[in-house]
Amino acid sequence: MNNKIFTDHTIIIAEIERSLKFSNWNSILFFLPKGSYLVGGFIRDIILRRVNKQKIDVDIVVPKNAIQIGKKISDKIKSKLIILDKKREVVRIIFNHISIDIANQVSSTIEEDLRSRDFSINSIAFFLHKKCLFDPLKGLKDLEFSLLRTYSEINLLDDPLRILRCFRFVSELNFKIDFKLVNFLKKNKDKLHLVANERINNEIHKIVNGKNAIEALILVKNFNIFGSSNLYQDSFFLDLEKINYAELRQDEREKFLPIFFIAQILDEGSIKKFKFGKDEIAKTKLLRKWHFLLEKKNIAQLNELERFKLHQELEMFLPSFIFYLPQNLRFDWLERWRDKDDKLFHPSNLLDGNVIKKNFKIDDGPLLGELLQYLSIELAYKRLNNFDEAIYKAQQWIEQNAPKCD
Repeated sequence: MNNKIFTDHTIIIAEIERSLKFSNWNSILFFLPKGSYLVGGFIRDIILRRVNKQKIDVDIVVPKNAIQIGKKISDKIKSKLIILDKKREVVRIIFNHISIDIANQVSSTIEEDLRSRDFSINSIAFFLHKKCLFDPLKGLKDLEFSLLRTYSEINLLDDPLRILRCFRFVSELNFKIDFKLVNFLKKNKDKLHLVANERINNEIHKIVNGKNAIEALILVKNFNIFGSSNLYQDSFFLDLEKINYAELRQDEREKFLPIFFIAQILDEGSIKKFKFGKDEIAKTKLLRKWHFLLEKKNIAQLNELERFKLHQELEMFLPSFIFYLPQNLRFDWLERWRDKDDKLFHPSNLLDGNVIKKNFKIDDGPLLGELLQYLSIELAYKRLNNFDEAIYKAQQWIEQNAPKCD
């Protein structure tokens, strides 16, 4: 049971009102008719004591005329208004750090409306005029026991992205998934193909960045949410339950685990399909490239150029690759990578291209690139130590490699 949540109705109502007062809602409440209520993540997060005051998202349901009400509020507080769904009358008002979605009540009763929402934890209503809570689906009890449950599985199929949202709540809130819901997810994972790729991308990013991302991703893999039963037979995919993530510091986990996780639940084709960025696609390709190369060739068997290339290509995100290394190498590699002065793990140069062009009359081109790489490798393997040595070695290299003219 989660003892850190608000469970008393009186306290929850006081916290909601305090939050509304903090956000200066008086001018907004004036335009809301009787029967309007708050619902969704705002109330859930107040109960869980995790409201982000820097970014508040609020859902309001009104009996009717949501667009008209939204326009009046927007004009009054001079904010941006977006019509999200003209037919169903759903609008969004963006005011400073607050995003307010206003929608019409769809069903004939409020209880029926709440039964059409995705999860019980998002189906707790707060009546703005009566100042009372309404919880017909026992969402408060599910919050108390950290349980993700739905009243009707059909509600999830109305928007199949809610299938992924289950794993996001595991990742962000450390919730358990109700047994009936587990069976539903396994049977209906193929419905995700009906969802826009950009929306799936956004949900995956939330999952891999959650505090409990590991638990969520283990479920994603166990349920084979993104593919057939043989998807993870590729040797590139590791057993997430057997990895010692404590080898990374907290800041390293937050920065480098997300790309590792993305690569662990999606193959290359899916990463492109779901519209991931060029940088994420490139990093995933490099993780795969060096994993498979090291499967064929022991690290000790890499020649100097291969080892240099590995660190050159993985330098900016080496901790994302660390779990593909033999266990006995990981600590040493991390320690050396953390040392910014280690010239193998952080390739650099004592000379830049302009200095070389000025001193040796070399133009931009392949020859200059090869010389710079040679000097960087010499520095990485501690075969030169200062500017003068770099100039001397550059002169020698040019004499040996520059084209000879008759």
